[in-house]
Amino acid sequence: MASAIPDAYLDLFSKRAFGHLATLMPDGSPQVTPVWVDLVDGHILVNSAVGRLKDRNIRRDQRVAIEIIDPDNPYRHLAVRGRVAEVTQAGADDHINKMAKKYLGKDVYPFRQPGEVRVIYKINPERVSTMG
Repeated sequence: MASAIPDAYLDLFSKRAFGHLATLMPDGSPQVTPVWVDLVDGHILVNSAVGRLKDRNIRRDQRVAIEIIDPDNPYRHLAVRGRVAEVTQAGADDHINKMAKKYLGKDVYPFRQPGEVRVIYKINPERVSTMG
């Protein structure tokens, strides 16, 4: 069952708030990565590159958790558990540029590697908790 992000926490997606994305390793242990976050049509979007550890983990097991901390108040945060509903390359290049503008103030993502293929993970929130 999907759970909506509370209106009082939607502002975190317009701020330069970093998320910490937890995926599962093959042995079931957690792996956590800081990520840029976006919210579109109720899905939390995370952009990465094909072949990275989180990409391999998500393609094997779609269960994830993500916590987003308010950069203006570290005691205010949003924690979400859910599943990646979709992994897509469609629009991923434009999306990473949008995220670079938000987080770095740059029009084009400056860290792209030669041959890199970008993907978007669309996370469906299943359990949402908040503090602050």
